[in-house]
Amino acid sequence: MNLSDTEVKTHNLPDTRHSKDAGWPMFYNFFDQHPTATLVFDPVENRMVDANRAAMDLLGFPMETLLQSKPSWLFNGGLSALVVFTQSVMVQGFCWTNELSCRTRSGRVIPVECNARSVTHNDQVLLSATLQDREVVEGLRKQADANDYVRRGLAEWRKYEQLFHEIEQGNQLLLQAAGDGIYGVNADGITTFINPAAERLLGYNADELVGKNMHQMVHCRHPDGSHYSVRHCPIYAAFNDGTVHHVDDEVFWRKDGSVFPVEYTSTPIVEHGMLIGAVIIFRDISDRKEAENNLRSALEQVKSLQRRLEEENAYLQEEIRTEHNYREIIGSSSAIRQVIQKIQLVAPTNSTTLITGESGTGKELIARAIHVSSERSDRPLIRVNCAAIPRDLFESEFFGHIRGAFTGATRDRAGRFELADGGTLFLDEVGEIPLELQGKLLRVLQEGQYERIGEEKTRSVDVRIITATNKDLAAEVTAKNFREDLYFRLQVFPIHLAPLRERPEDIPLLASHFLHTICRKLNKRDIHLSQSDVRRLKSHRWPGNVRELENIIERAVIVTQTGRLHLDLPVPETIVKTALTPDEEPEAVGNVLMTENERVARDRLMIMQALNQAGGKVFGKDGAADLLGLKPTTLASRMKRLGIEKPKKQ
Repeated sequence: MNLSDTEVKTHNLPDTRHSKDAGWPMFYNFFDQHPTATLVFDPVENRMVDANRAAMDLLGFPMETLLQSKPSWLFNGGLSALVVFTQSVMVQGFCWTNELSCRTRSGRVIPVECNARSVTHNDQVLLSATLQDREVVEGLRKQADANDYVRRGLAEWRKYEQLFHEIEQGNQLLLQAAGDGIYGVNADGITTFINPAAERLLGYNADELVGKNMHQMVHCRHPDGSHYSVRHCPIYAAFNDGTVHHVDDEVFWRKDGSVFPVEYTSTPIVEHGMLIGAVIIFRDISDRKEAENNLRSALEQVKSLQRRLEEENAYLQEEIRTEHNYREIIGSSSAIRQVIQKIQLVAPTNSTTLITGESGTGKELIARAIHVSSERSDRPLIRVNCAAIPRDLFESEFFGHIRGAFTGATRDRAGRFELADGGTLFLDEVGEIPLELQGKLLRVLQEGQYERIGEEKTRSVDVRIITATNKDLAAEVTAKNFREDLYFRLQVFPIHLAPLRERPEDIPLLASHFLHTICRKLNKRDIHLSQSDVRRLKSHRWPGNVRELENIIERAVIVTQTGRLHLDLPVPETIVKTALTPDEEPEAVGNVLMTENERVARDRLMIMQALNQAGGKVFGKDGAADLLGLKPTTLASRMKRLGIEKPKKQ
């Protein structure tokens, strides 16, 4: 440091610059007008104490700003170098370095040469440091330092080897105040000091680490437990190549064997042109890594959700294409074409529609198609299954009730008519409505008005009515089970759905549609309908209509394991249920006794129908022998005996 002894005594004078001591103005003027930039700071409290005019000129800050600044902030980005430098001053009483940089008011960071000396003031240790812009003197100084070191020889090198040992002796300095772990190693990799934060993070006491190889203690293994060679360690590379190494993807190992992710910076320490070791500052980044992993996981979930939404959107778009604009109504028969034509006619109107047909023919499908094609499509379609409502709850279900209207009415409740206001009310199984309620339903249809149970207020409603039934309502009217006036009010526009057995040409289309939909729902692939499957489906009577077909396809997909569909269909009535045996005698089927001639006729008929159902195929999968459960040789023998010729290939 370039301050004279007089300057040092100046700092030992009473507290303030305004002291009444007669000698103070002279000494202060000398300090303030000194041509070299000088700072006085407290390294323990990280606090600036004083600065002269040259320092203000060099850094560009006014006095107030400098006094409010922390030394660790002013010496920009060099915490590790500042720690080593201040401790060297505290131990040796003075020190010089060219490894520091300072912030300036203009935002520029300038490298500086710093000479410093420790001084005592009111039992408090302060550092007085002079600063010079390193760019001005760096060239000449580097050469001079190198020559000076060569002249000093081995004795000087040994002196610097003791530096880290002397640093470790300091107490209550910036090293101890730091929240990050800090330790130093010499050129041999031996630990020279360690701060309390590093002790806490690593689980070791300083005595257990100082004097030992730090790499072997805490850094010798990768996260997976494999060996980490010191030759590849960035910490040691710092005092071999002289550059700062920053790493954020490695781990340190604690004394108890646990591991934690770290971010560290290894800064080489250079004294008089020689690399003598490094200072390492590290921190536990477990929370950050966990947050990164959570973020990465969240991003993956977002991407997965995005893919899923895209797939679902594509699926929904396909569903929209297939289910709306009458495409949900699968079929090409004349009966289906007539139904679609009627839907197109009645949908734009508000006319009451009566849909008739057997159970399972898809009456609700027709009601939905009418609704979505109408001007009420943006309003709800409310479905009421009249067959599922208890008799004494019909009126409440349709019109609602108020609290206390009857036992159990603990709150007001809107009825289905109110919920469907502005939309469509679909009354399925309308023939099940009790006779005593049919008059109230007729009133709503004619006047658009009703009252909740227990309420005198008359409410108005705008609802389109679509009804469906599998009963013959005309016969119900004749039997006095259904009001004739309501029947005619409902049958403004009738639509009849033919049973599936009357439109067999629709069966392959429906079966293929159900197979595709169910396979996608059950995540099954490569299952197809064969021509034999189609022939079997078309030969069935389908008493349950489309619903039965869908259920059989779903059951077949569930049990299928090899890609071949196993249809569980009842044996056609024309095929006798008993199995053929080679030595059958006249027998009884059910309660009918069969003669030999009748048995032969039965066998012949059964083989002919199996051949027809198999498309003339005798052997192999789906052949006549496969359908009859016979060996191919047995079937061939019987065909020859019964005079049945093998069908010729077309």
